[in-house]
Amino acid sequence: MGKITGFLEFQRLSEVAEAPISRLHHFKEFVGHLSDGEAEQQGARCMDCGIPFCQSGCPVNNIIPDWNDLVYRGHWKNAIDVLHSTNNFPEFTGRVCPAPCEAACVLNINNDAVGIKSIEHAIIDKAWAEGWVEPQPPETKTGRKVAVVGSGPAGLATAQQLARAGHDVTVFEKSDRIGGLLRYGIPDFKMEKSHIDRRIEQMVEEGVTFLTSVHVGAPDASSNDSFSIEQLRKDFDAIVLAGGAEAPRNLPVPGRDLKGVHFAMDFLPSQNKVVAGDRIKGQITAEGKHVLVIGGGDTGSDCVGTSNRQGATSVTQIELLPQPPTQENRPLTWPYWPLKMRTSSSHEEGVGRDWSIVTKAFKAGTGKDKDRVKSVVAVRVEWKKDEATGVTKMVEMEGSEFEIPADLVLFAMGFTGPVTAGLVDGLGIDKDQRGNVSAPTEGDASYRTSDPKIFAAGDMRRGQSLVVWAIREGRQCARSVDQFLMGTSTLPR
Repeated sequence: MGKITGFLEFQRLSEVAEAPISRLHHFKEFVGHLSDGEAEQQGARCMDCGIPFCQSGCPVNNIIPDWNDLVYRGHWKNAIDVLHSTNNFPEFTGRVCPAPCEAACVLNINNDAVGIKSIEHAIIDKAWAEGWVEPQPPETKTGRKVAVVGSGPAGLATAQQLARAGHDVTVFEKSDRIGGLLRYGIPDFKMEKSHIDRRIEQMVEEGVTFLTSVHVGAPDASSNDSFSIEQLRKDFDAIVLAGGAEAPRNLPVPGRDLKGVHFAMDFLPSQNKVVAGDRIKGQITAEGKHVLVIGGGDTGSDCVGTSNRQGATSVTQIELLPQPPTQENRPLTWPYWPLKMRTSSSHEEGVGRDWSIVTKAFKAGTGKDKDRVKSVVAVRVEWKKDEATGVTKMVEMEGSEFEIPADLVLFAMGFTGPVTAGLVDGLGIDKDQRGNVSAPTEGDASYRTSDPKIFAAGDMRRGQSLVVWAIREGRQCARSVDQFLMGTSTLPR
């Protein structure tokens, strides 16, 4: 373990962040990692609990107490080896994971969990700086070919594991760059895309082939960038579906078709492309506008931070659900992920937030703005339990209707599942009740769909989720594919 009395002697340290007034002028990362000494001190706080709840709270089951202890003792190279044994891409999770491991930390009972995420961030950044992250090409090749459709974290984790097992892996990506939602869903100020680029370089040296701007099973099969399902089946011994849950939740109320009302994923990717140096014709921008973000999750927070950086006049964020408590009920929730009020770095930069709000209509302006949104009609609601059924229902508050000025409205209400038109429907595989690709995670056929040659992992299989869950599923799916192809597998599950 770390220092026996470390949790008594040392306080939790937060990573240093650039002040909001300064960071709003750029799209670069603004959170620095801990120094070696600070990380070692944080590692000293780990109690090496008899039951490490942090590990069970982490979807990839990171061996957290071990690398905390190694960092405390200054054994940084051993620490990155332990970290990489469960997580292919700690530079992603060390930046954008919400850290359920810290919620599960025993010290979190006292509200001062070990800074696990900050230690992870420090380990991987030091590993890259020291040149410890190297390609791991296989000693022998199997001659088996695997197609991975989708290059988000699930697809990348699957591809890397299978390439290291000796298979010839081809990753198909319909966008112009590799990374999926890591590339075009997460703003650069949360994670710069150079982190993806150097992992791609590593994976290319490990034998992975990347094909961009190739839409497998495109609904419009005549498109120049399409790749047919028939060719996919013919060319590969196994197929992994690792696309995202890209079907956004809509809000079909009066005025939905007005100009200025958009899905978040029509807004966020264009800014990432601009940061990458692309010229975007007709880019949706918040500059000089009153912005309304509908939805209180991470995507909504990303819209807030991006809007402020683009120069929005004002930014308001509304949520259908009630405002959460500022402090969770630890005896009731620990070690599970708690319901509580969360204020992101984007919220700190400036936003008006409101809860228990239902959008009733979008109103247009007058004159030249008669086809553009200018305000949103909303009402306040109460959540009341039906005494007869015990079900909590939403009830509109009489006389609570009001308007919110809005020149730009962004839907950040989550996603309903994968887009099935084209590839999924064309493959003829089963879907579950929520519309995701059906592929159980237990038993000898884990991650296998109703077609024994086709596997699924990540958001396409489980629905909208976290980067860390995608990496977990990609790794586990890779083992299942390897076992399918070879009869046995030495890949970790």
